[in-house]
Amino acid sequence: MPDKNKALSLLERMKQKAVEQKSYGGEFVEEAAKLNTRTCPNCGAGRAEQDGLTHCAYCNFAFLSVKLTDGINITKDDNSQNA
Repeated sequence: MPDKNKALSLLERMKQKAVEQKSYGGEFVEEAAKLNTRTCPNCGAGRAEQDGLTHCAYCNFAFLSVKLTDGINITKDDNSQNA
């Protein structure tokens, strides 16, 4: 153990900082393992649950159907008049 009046060497200061250092990510929270999957209602194929996935890769079933409506800047019958 170094004397309080004696300056710490570079190696001793590095060891001291390493002991006092806190984790950047915060405390570790232990969770049970899980798997986020869904099955296709049409063919029963399993798939990973991802945002933006719209069709089944096996039977092409549409999971999400998007219908465009009139918006603030774009309308349904807008034929690129500003081009």
